[in-house]
Amino acid sequence: MAKKTPPINYTSRDFESIKNDLINYAKVYYPETYKDFNEASFGSLLFDMVAYVGDIISFYTDYQVNETFIDSAIETKNILRLAKQLGYKYPGSASSSGICAFYVAVPATGGRPDTTAIPVLKQGSTLSSDSGASFILNEDVDFSSSDTQVVVLEMNASSTPTSFAYKAYGEVISGQYETEFLTVGEFEKFMRIKLEGSDVTEIISVFDVDGHEYFEVDYLSQNIIYKSVRNRLSSDKENAPYILREKVVPRRFTVEHTINGETYLQFGYGSNEQLRSDEFPEPSSAVLNIHAKKYYSDSSFDPNLLMKTEKFGVVPPPGTMVVTYRKNSTTDVNVAIGAINKISNPTLDFPSGIIPANVVTMRDTVEVSNEEPITGQTKAITVDELRVRAIDAYASQNRAVTKQDYLSLIYRMPASFGSIKRANIVQDKNSFKRNLNLYIISEDENGFLTEASQTLKENLKTWLNKYKMINDTIDILDGTVANVGIEFEVVGSLDKNKIEVLSKATSALKEEYSKSFAFGTPFYISDVYRVLNELPEVVDTTSVRVVNKRGVGYSTTSYDVLANTTGDKRFIRVPENVVLEIRYPDQDIIGAVV
Repeated sequence: MAKKTPPINYTSRDFESIKNDLINYAKVYYPETYKDFNEASFGSLLFDMVAYVGDIISFYTDYQVNETFIDSAIETKNILRLAKQLGYKYPGSASSSGICAFYVAVPATGGRPDTTAIPVLKQGSTLSSDSGASFILNEDVDFSSSDTQVVVLEMNASSTPTSFAYKAYGEVISGQYETEFLTVGEFEKFMRIKLEGSDVTEIISVFDVDGHEYFEVDYLSQNIIYKSVRNRLSSDKENAPYILREKVVPRRFTVEHTINGETYLQFGYGSNEQLRSDEFPEPSSAVLNIHAKKYYSDSSFDPNLLMKTEKFGVVPPPGTMVVTYRKNSTTDVNVAIGAINKISNPTLDFPSGIIPANVVTMRDTVEVSNEEPITGQTKAITVDELRVRAIDAYASQNRAVTKQDYLSLIYRMPASFGSIKRANIVQDKNSFKRNLNLYIISEDENGFLTEASQTLKENLKTWLNKYKMINDTIDILDGTVANVGIEFEVVGSLDKNKIEVLSKATSALKEEYSKSFAFGTPFYISDVYRVLNELPEVVDTTSVRVVNKRGVGYSTTSYDVLANTTGDKRFIRVPENVVLEIRYPDQDIIGAVV
């Protein structure tokens, strides 16, 4: 008869409970073999040592299990690895960004500005502040654009202008460019190269010894990037200065930033000799892989195989690799108003045919000043922030599924490809395929809502194709702008002047409705009553009326306010493709004090 195995309590995990279980086990199963349970005995020493080992093993088991989950992990390096598995990329060194005003003196011809001498301040020009912080111009500043401010700078004795001052705005970002020359050894699969510099914010360019450029991607399996091309021929180049174009990049790399400030470049395992020249690969060579078998299994197929992923990209050949990057420290990224006042290296692009003497003169007249603080993140990401960002990155999955996903992606499109002020996406219930209708509204040079340009729509289409579901069909349509005004009457306080009451009431409504509405957002008349009645100068609001504004300077849309007002007069319904706008608050918000 087989001997019955004695029961073991596996729930005992700490020192005391393990020791007590060992003593009870000896008393029950070895009563005649061991009887000395004195704390000073040799047996007690053995019980303590076994319990000690069991306690340590239990601790490290719990610790290792906790470190495998991002919500319970403690060590920062483990949290960073788990975040990477969830699709989160740890950012580089902190940056600050903002808008600066740029000035240049343009010579006059016949008392008017010489349009053949108006330059473009190129992206990459370096700036500096009083504190020594370095900044880089992040976009081209075209002084010939329509929103540039022009004033007379100098006049001769006969009061004829001899030069004009041009003022334009551009985005700047903190940091400075640095270049490293790295030595690449023999071919190595998934080559990983560490940069010597620390606190790197972003990689600007990578070139191998043969002059081939490598492009940064989010993942090595991604072989398409979106590159900006200057919009020179289109009539709407001011609204969309760049055109978004897809580009296949067999030479690519990913960037990994560590929490210690180190930066690594990761390449694939292909080689230059393995780059295929056939533009249209044979699908059967990628799909069917039967070999000697007389059957095949129904397995999933990665469509990226037809797009020539080229073994996750090409490894740089042996030789010198040139890497240019932007870096800055976390101690000098924020500056106050007016602190940026030097252009250490202006890069100007002049029109053809300009007088050479004017080039030298105008280059010396370029100035800069920031009219608002340049701010950004100055503290490193905490462990708790890292957990939340990683979980959010996993939830978003970097694709458009819901309405909120689409709107987030639309507003994330870089402004250089066109600025979208308002957007709304709805399902077309009348469409046989349940098509999605995307309504967008842009903004003109005066800040008024207007129809988006064709170039902007093309850029948005290219941008969304990267993220949208394959079975989603989207029509990009112009939204409708309906201009409205507010007319009101209030009862003012007896101890206040009527002019003062009216001024306070009008100012309060201007502040409340200074921003344009969103698509389909109802206009709540009750909110107008609330804003007015909260003023101490107002005793009561007797009437509020919303009217449609049309005519010169307004939208041509006719909007029946009365027909869309609810029976209780509390709010006005707005269709999903319509956005309301109070275009001229000074004349569209009027009232009276009774």
